Amino acid sequence: MIRRPRTLLAAAAVAAALPLAAPASALAPAAAQELTAEAIIAELEELSREAEANSEAVTALDIEVEEQERLVAEQGERVTAATRAAETARDRAADTRARLAGYVRQRLRGATTDPVTAVLGAADAQDAIDRTAYLARLGREQDEVLAGAAERLRAAADAHARAASAAAEARFTLNQLEARRGELDAERAELDRRTGEVRDRVSALSPEQLAIWRAKNNPVTEGLADLLGSSAAVDAAMSKIGAPYSWGAAGPDAFDCSGLMYWAYAQIGKSIPRTSQAQLAGGTPVSRDQLQPGDIIGYYPGVTHVGMYVGNGQIVHASDYGIPVQVVSIDQGGPYQGAVRY
Repeated sequence: MIRRPRTLLAAAAVAAALPLAAPASALAPAAAQELTAEAIIAELEELSREAEANSEAVTALDIEVEEQERLVAEQGERVTAATRAAETARDRAADTRARLAGYVRQRLRGATTDPVTAVLGAADAQDAIDRTAYLARLGREQDEVLAGAAERLRAAADAHARAASAAAEARFTLNQLEARRGELDAERAELDRRTGEVRDRVSALSPEQLAIWRAKNNPVTEGLADLLGSSAAVDAAMSKIGAPYSWGAAGPDAFDCSGLMYWAYAQIGKSIPRTSQAQLAGGTPVSRDQLQPGDIIGYYPGVTHVGMYVGNGQIVHASDYGIPVQVVSIDQGGPYQGAVRY
């Protein structure tokens, strides 16, 4: 559960300095200012969570669109190959038809000779043998033409069917892709609106309010060196403490929550999914009491936030706009949803 900043001590100090008979209205300005700071931080935190969830959805959708673009390109290649195969089969079928037509014309003109007639007209025994062999060869060639004709015609039909199927599949995928691109554009527009609002709110914070915002998760600033050496992924992530938060960023200079996990594992040669939901779905689940440094922990319903366990009951994470990468208590990441190991 996220801890709220402790109540400012200004009101208490004012109350102690005032006479007991002072009217209650004397405390109103300090109390109102204190509540305003709390309300601003609470509202900003909610906006930030919504923007982060929207950012993760946009990143996932962007990856899906890229995958569909790859499929469309592959299907285009298959359509081209199938079309060429169909054209080759068509040419072979046309050649077969021409040879069959010639054979039929010979039969109609009586140009073919049966074996008995050929032998009877032979000049001698050797001539009869030669004529018989010649007719047998012609017969085999004609049989091959007849046998191959059906196969080539069938192959041509199959090739054209495959080309048509590949083209239809490509059109279907392309239509899906266009629809997803439309969704992506709409999601990006919503993300721009939300992130713009968060940026405006953070920019409007007073120095005191900004300090409260950055410290809202009670960041750990001492003993960080003791957390190094247990995991190469942890060492990579910890090297980015202080780096700014940026929606959709995966380093090397700025990060969102899942981008930090993705970048840290990439530094040790391991590829993991890009989004928080996919990261928690892709690893090997581990129970909370079996956590090891380098495990990725998911937070909030729908797993819209992630952090990396660094040991000592702490995580390193990129939490919100205006807050740099920090080490915080495991419970400060948000409502715990589970953990995985890569």
